[in-house]
Amino acid sequence: DGGSKARSWKWREMLRFPNISECQDLAATIERDYYSLCVKQPIGKELFRQYCWTRQDLQNCMILLSDLVGLTGTRMQPNTNKFNLRKQNIYCKNSESLIKPPKRRFTNPPRNLFCFVLRKGTFLSQEPFQQYQNSMYFERFLQWKMLERKPITKKLFRQYRLLGKGGFGEVWACQVRATGMMYACKKLDKGHVKKRRGEKLALNEKELLEEVDSRFVVNLAYAYETKHTLCMVLTMMSGGDLKFHIYNMKQKLDKHRVCFYAAEVCCGLTHLHEKSIAYRDLKPENILLDDKGHIRISDLGLAVKLSEGRLVRGMVGTVGYMAPEVISGDKYGLCVDWWGLGCLIYEMTAAKPPFKGRKENVMRQELEIRITKEQEAYDERFSNEVKNICTALLKKNPKERLGCSGSGGRDVKAHPFFQEINFRMLEAGLIEAPFKPDPRHVYCSDVQDIDEFSTVRGGVHTEKDDQFYQKFNTGSVSLSWQNEVMSCLTRPAVVQLGQE
Repeated sequence: DGGSKARSWKWREMLRFPNISECQDLAATIERDYYSLCVKQPIGKELFRQYCWTRQDLQNCMILLSDLVGLTGTRMQPNTNKFNLRKQNIYCKNSESLIKPPKRRFTNPPRNLFCFVLRKGTFLSQEPFQQYQNSMYFERFLQWKMLERKPITKKLFRQYRLLGKGGFGEVWACQVRATGMMYACKKLDKGHVKKRRGEKLALNEKELLEEVDSRFVVNLAYAYETKHTLCMVLTMMSGGDLKFHIYNMKQKLDKHRVCFYAAEVCCGLTHLHEKSIAYRDLKPENILLDDKGHIRISDLGLAVKLSEGRLVRGMVGTVGYMAPEVISGDKYGLCVDWWGLGCLIYEMTAAKPPFKGRKENVMRQELEIRITKEQEAYDERFSNEVKNICTALLKKNPKERLGCSGSGGRDVKAHPFFQEINFRMLEAGLIEAPFKPDPRHVYCSDVQDIDEFSTVRGGVHTEKDDQFYQKFNTGSVSLSWQNEVMSCLTRPAVVQLGQE
């Protein structure tokens, strides 16, 4: 096992497998899809890999795929890269010979080698996948899935310090007893949610977070309820938010950090837009840093899922960051988020929003007039590239705004402002952040400065409330849970752990 000192001494008991006889219903109903079971799900992928290694006829194939995974996201020059003997020997012409050495070797690989071999990966989805489903490795996968589906209660977690509070409740640091994994637990007070009619908002955020799997968006790991709260267990982001780094740190954001954070936000928005999700609330306090200095978009409460070709109308967002078309009451779509990115880049550069002075008190109506009618000002802090991208993103007319053509985020990534960013490596997690938070420093308000959150008790409990709580209380999120388990176990333990 991974040997984490933070685990409960009962962690092995918590991860004990059910008897395989208890998995019969799951075995009969689970979707037998190769991509879902053996590629997308981390535990399933590892168990299928281990099964393939037990077969002599598949080992060359696994060697090649392993080497290709190691090269993903690297800067490769096809004509100069030296392929090792293993790759040369496995290159082949058809599915059956994918696992057999060819008659000749290649000193330089064909340009389409990777695409060719990945296409041949469909070989594994056929006979090997069928045989895998009859193996003890697939039985082990079913047992892991049963563990994944166990009901979640507050007893699963240790609770630590208060991190902050919002309109519906508080955020606490917490730790999973079985794995030692740290998270942030967003606790929504049931009374507050009901009093302010926030059920739709809370459920919307929870369901959208379940749908999105991105290293640039906060991930949901668990959703459960207690007697008085609804809890969302989220990625732990210990580096503070961008608002804190812009306004509270002695070391101001340099151009490299501004570009890096903007690039990661751009990736996060692109991933949301690929799911037809308009974020609608992009601002510095919603962009959080992790312990390695990478950012994630948080708080999807105001986000909306758009059906194909559909636009929405509604003044949703934060005053000072809403796009002109939102303020004007026009219908809008994903374009509002690229306006938000323009505001964010501007504020990171100038240490103030684009339409308001740093300590200026402006009435909402006046601020909205500035956004819809006036041009933002630029000074010597803005290089030509920064000014150019801000100007392009802050176009009043969404039809003229960067990112609002059919290419979306690809157009934004192609802007000269991002010329030093290798987006392929960034999305693969292969670029180090220019700033790494000090683990000894607390990048947020002191807990004594956080006002006491008043809970709401009483009120009439209805059947409609129970239906809402049932929709919210769905337990573990599959990909997040499996990634958590994989992060604390060695590969052999995925098969061996939990056995009687």
